Amino acid sequence: MACANFDMEIQGAEEEPHRAGRREPPIVQYYQATTLEPEVKGLLHDLLQKQPAVLGSLQMVSGFLSLGVGFIFATTQTMDQSLFTLFRVSHLTGIIFLFAGLITNLMFKYPELVHVSLRVNCGCIIVAFIAACLISVDLAQWNSKNEQHLRMEVLELCVLGLEVFLSAVLCFWFLKEKRSKSR
Repeated sequence: MACANFDMEIQGAEEEPHRAGRREPPIVQYYQATTLEPEVKGLLHDLLQKQPAVLGSLQMVSGFLSLGVGFIFATTQTMDQSLFTLFRVSHLTGIIFLFAGLITNLMFKYPELVHVSLRVNCGCIIVAFIAACLISVDLAQWNSKNEQHLRMEVLELCVLGLEVFLSAVLCFWFLKEKRSKSR
């Protein structure tokens, strides 16, 4: 939104008194800005123009999906059937991504959370990588009698890929913003 610094003097000719029986059209008067002032950019303006809250919301949705998959596995499998269930991989990644999405969404109101969000998203990438390794070990040792669980683990692996992508994009944006502010 543009701002203007201008005087409030009325531009136009002086009005003449009306003569009896003659109506003259009214004189048009207007205000004119003399100088334009540049818009003051707020803190994190460039970063917030990229809409990181959308990616934060996607992180929260994928966190809820991970939690749902984790609850399905916790109720339908015993602890010794897979590493995925034993270490509660889905629960852990779901909670972490819910937290990361919440922090990213709160940046609009609290811009000082950029550093916290950067650290949380880097942690999300690390945890998702470890979870993907555990799922890959499970998939390599899988027996064919539980094909439904196999599909659910592949789904969770795809969700982890989405989560890593979202966190990587957010980390890139945050680092870029941090570098531009330090100059």
